Amino acid sequence: MEAKAGQSLIGKYCHSIVQYARFITREVNVGGIVMGGTQPIRIQSMTTTDTMDTEGSVLQSIRMIDAGCEYVRITAPSMKEAQNLAEIKKGLAAKGYHAPLVADIHFTPNAAELAAKIVEKVRVNPGNYADKKKFEELNYTPEAYGIELARIKKKFAPLVEICKANGTAMRIGTNHGSLSDRIMSWYGDTPKGMVESAMEFIRICHSMDYHQLVISMKSSNAQVMVQAYRLLVQTMVAEGMNYPLHLGVTEAGDGEDGRIKSAVGIGTLLEDGLGDTIRVSLTEEPEYEIPVAQALAQRYQNRKQTAIADLIAPDFDLPEAYSPFAYQKRASAELNTFIGGHQVPRVILDLSDQNLKDANILAAAGYLYSPILDKYSMGDQSIDFAYLGDQLPSFNFPGNLKQLYNHQTWLKLSDQSNCHPLYTLKEYLQANKKDAYLNLVSVFPEDIAGADFANLPLDHTLVFVLETHKAHGMADQRAFFLKLMNAGIDTPVIVKRTYVFADDEGQDQKELKTQLYAATDLGALLLDGLGDGIWLDAPQVNTKFRVSTSFGILQATRSRISKTEYISCPSCGRTLFDLQETTQMIRSRTDHLKGIKIGIMGCIVNGPGEMADADYGYVGTGPGKITLYRGKEVVKKNVSSENALNEMIDIMKEDGNWVEKESVI
Repeated sequence: MEAKAGQSLIGKYCHSIVQYARFITREVNVGGIVMGGTQPIRIQSMTTTDTMDTEGSVLQSIRMIDAGCEYVRITAPSMKEAQNLAEIKKGLAAKGYHAPLVADIHFTPNAAELAAKIVEKVRVNPGNYADKKKFEELNYTPEAYGIELARIKKKFAPLVEICKANGTAMRIGTNHGSLSDRIMSWYGDTPKGMVESAMEFIRICHSMDYHQLVISMKSSNAQVMVQAYRLLVQTMVAEGMNYPLHLGVTEAGDGEDGRIKSAVGIGTLLEDGLGDTIRVSLTEEPEYEIPVAQALAQRYQNRKQTAIADLIAPDFDLPEAYSPFAYQKRASAELNTFIGGHQVPRVILDLSDQNLKDANILAAAGYLYSPILDKYSMGDQSIDFAYLGDQLPSFNFPGNLKQLYNHQTWLKLSDQSNCHPLYTLKEYLQANKKDAYLNLVSVFPEDIAGADFANLPLDHTLVFVLETHKAHGMADQRAFFLKLMNAGIDTPVIVKRTYVFADDEGQDQKELKTQLYAATDLGALLLDGLGDGIWLDAPQVNTKFRVSTSFGILQATRSRISKTEYISCPSCGRTLFDLQETTQMIRSRTDHLKGIKIGIMGCIVNGPGEMADADYGYVGTGPGKITLYRGKEVVKKNVSSENALNEMIDIMKEDGNWVEKESVI
């Protein structure tokens, strides 16, 4: 029987969508540390020091290596920095450190050729290695396109030959925001364009019998990044290639936002069995990136691997409405204009273990109670459902916060307004009395094949709360969604994930793992348009942390916007100002602008390119000089750094996107 189109596509980007199986790539030796194949997922980061500061670069590299960094990337924007890589390498060796070095190259082929003779790996960006992007709309005929490809090969081939002669590996790293005008003219600013940008260079290497390649598809938009990597693998497989993948969400930002966004993008692909080396790009000191990357990678070290030969084909055909390469939200019924359909995903918080005698317990859930006014005020991150289990609060809840009770307790409520029952599957089938508006039923993916599920009355009061027992729970829950779609069942689904860690793990580790695992598991489904709500069940972390993480995941997947988004680069030797200090300064003035995306870039390389997804941009263009952007458009050049933020705010005011921050009394 011929496989449906969707099914055949899935097989080309990963081995299985319902069982964990790592996609086996070609092994690449980088200075004695091999990546790809069945090797461990490798960890890397990038220095932020000036490359000409040999001692500073050596000391920072040592801090990174001691933290667990396996490959150290260093920028080489010109010949002098490329040459100084030799001195950094000597300095590290003198102190007993021999981690492979990676030269980061953008606009300078001659620097790449020199660096390839010194370090173990070079990284080139196809968008600006041979192409000089002018940010112009150009139309390329097939003939003109072919001429450009020939020119690129002539410019790129010498580097390939040097890498072959010296045993140097190469990363071909496409960035979403720095696609060439030529690529943009044919493919637009799309995942397809990102893939073709890399494939042009990969094909040249392939034709020259050079295979020490690693490929990346980075974007500050996790959804674009995931789609691009999946499409890349499909394209490589179709052409008989299986080069290893370097995963990263570029310019992820700092703090909680940066960690969550990185986990959404990187974790989604790791769940699909893709990825051989990772870098978490945070606007922090590079050694702080390492524990985050390690926590993401280590989750898969002991993940039970299904032998590829033993993979069982899914017992369902993939629905036509589902594609791993393009976002489309699963069609679900909209119940009481509250959940499902076009409504934003809802957030559920478990308060059943809290003291429900004080209204202030709801502050962490986004509801601030004023005893003087006897009323609640809502924040931008206010939950939608509070699960109270069998507890009855001794105070009145805000009118727009729905309460969930276990079914037997709900039956006993004297006032059931704004209160809804949560059932087990059997309870729901046996219940004599049900809610007229919303009935939530806890189910597991395996239930869909059972007789009880088949007997469910599927009316428009029903909401599934989807749980899972399995280690590879994301794929388990994804399979449930796809089966619902095939069956034509449009019941809204709240995705629930539970995380409990060993008691001897420190609280910081419990919080980090909760944050990263939830961002991976819930974020992966949301990126594919699956889920009408999320329930993060993590009893070892406090309620405020659970709420913040839940809304952070929705923000990172662009499913529900509740705050300002910062697309800030992690800094490097090209940076023209203190990224961390500047980011915090801009954040302090603009963090109330819900839904606005602000790019903060240290140099022109990471300027209009990497912040392509931003509404406004703040880019270093010289010592003490800033260029301001509206989207990709330059609005003001070489503004004094003392006045740049005020001038950017003035641009927002002109656009009608500025509101004054409310004073805190």
